[in-house]
Amino acid sequence: MYENGLGEEMNYWQGTHVRLRGIEPSDAEAFFAWNQDSDMGRHLDRLWPPGSLERAKQLTQKEATQEPSGDELRWVIEDRQGEFVGMIDTHHCDRRTGCFMYAVAIRREHQRKGYASEAITLVLRYFFEELRYQKVTVDVHGDNPASVALHEKLGFQLEGRIRRMVFAGGKHYDLLIYGLTAEEFRAAYPSASGGAMQG
Repeated sequence: MYENGLGEEMNYWQGTHVRLRGIEPSDAEAFFAWNQDSDMGRHLDRLWPPGSLERAKQLTQKEATQEPSGDELRWVIEDRQGEFVGMIDTHHCDRRTGCFMYAVAIRREHQRKGYASEAITLVLRYFFEELRYQKVTVDVHGDNPASVALHEKLGFQLEGRIRRMVFAGGKHYDLLIYGLTAEEFRAAYPSASGGAMQG
C-alpha cells in the first residue's frame, strides 16, 4: 500500500501496481469492448452473444448506482495510470461459516503484469482482516492453465476436481476448486495484516 510520511495508509484499496474502485457509468465503453473477447467469456462463464453498447451503458449505469448486496462486491481494477485493466468481484459470501468466493479477470493486453495477484491480495486482506471471513474458494476452469498457475503461486490449495463440468469450444473440461484459509493467507502475506502491503 502507498503510505504518507507518517507511515499511514493513504488508500486501503491502492496497491503498488493497481487500485480498486467502484464502477462508474463511464466504464460502459470499456465493458462493451471487453465483451468482444470470446476467449475471456469462455474462461469466466460461457461464450457471450453479441451485445449492444446501449445495453452496456444501461447495465453499467445500474451497477454504478445500486447499493451493494451484503458482502457481494465488485471493483474495477485500475493500473497506476488510471486505466481500466480488469474486474474482481466477490460472491457466495456466507457470514455464518465465514466462507466466500470471488472471480477475477484481466483484459488480455494487461495480463501477466501482476495485476490479478495484487487485486486478489487486496480483496483477501479486506475479507480476512476487516470482515472476519476465514476461508476463500475459487472455481478455475480446467482449460485455463494461467489461472491455475496464478492461484497456486498465491498459495491456494487444490481441494477438488469436478469432472466434465465446463463446456467450451465443443469440449468438456474439469472444474477445479482451489481454497485458502485466513491462517494460510497471514502466513504467506504477513505484511498484509495490520500494516502496509508491499506489492
